[in-house]
Amino acid sequence: MAASLDRIRVATLQYFIRPVRSFEEFRDQVEGLVETAADNRCHLLVFPEYFTAQLLTLGNVKRPISEQVRDLARQVPRFVELMSGLARRSRMYIAAGTIPAVDDGSEPIYNQCFLFGPSGDHGIQRKLHMTRFETREWKVTPGTRLRVFDTGIGRLAVTVCYDVEFPELARAAARKGAYLLIVPSCTEDRQGYLRVRYCAQARAIENQLYVIQASTVGSLPMVPAVSLNFGQASILTPSDFSFSRDGVLAEGVPNQESMLIGELNMKTIEESRIHGTVIPLWDSRTTEEVVSTLEEVPL
Repeated sequence: MAASLDRIRVATLQYFIRPVRSFEEFRDQVEGLVETAADNRCHLLVFPEYFTAQLLTLGNVKRPISEQVRDLARQVPRFVELMSGLARRSRMYIAAGTIPAVDDGSEPIYNQCFLFGPSGDHGIQRKLHMTRFETREWKVTPGTRLRVFDTGIGRLAVTVCYDVEFPELARAAARKGAYLLIVPSCTEDRQGYLRVRYCAQARAIENQLYVIQASTVGSLPMVPAVSLNFGQASILTPSDFSFSRDGVLAEGVPNQESMLIGELNMKTIEESRIHGTVIPLWDSRTTEEVVSTLEEVPL
């Protein structure tokens, strides 16, 4: 579908992860959600981080998890083919959560988000900051580059879960013209979820952009790190008169499988960065400026 430059409709998921008996069963679940978003005339659909962990249940879950993750990476070509085809058929942008991936069979494994366009082509954003379980148990390597994607629905960036807790990333993207920040997340408890949610809300306020967060819900008891999930998807806005009360356009009921849909006015973001009550994106001083004036004062 053709996207309006002024208004876009977005969908984000509280995705229920469950054991699957075949790749086709996984495909059917994903396909149904894409069709639902398309039926609701959405321009963008966001899947959560590590929703692809369902595919680990196709193998031997008793092996070391680092070996299982490498098996999951071998599903990348099949996964890309699936999501590319769905993006083409639905004419939507799809932020396809994350899946472990390697470069041409090389040693490092990355936690990788594929962003698909309506043509079926895709870009890649790797997670830049690893949590302890990713480093120690899954043996995942951090990416090194933040990207801003210039799309038919505006400029956007992706900060994967833990990445949203580092404010310099969203600030850099916003200053490059990003109006949308996509946050695929996977958190096992309420505290972990709230770290991501509070930081996502802060990124919306301080950078005057929309934040679209997706979460995993459900459980895979046999798979470490996703044996439990606490999730609540949300669509967040800056906190100013032109936007939603409390800066929350939509949010789900925690831990229930659901899809949130919201309509975003892109002109409002553009205007708020010029005429907002405050303009924190442009009023902020750089870290270097502040550090250069730092004084230690004994009392």
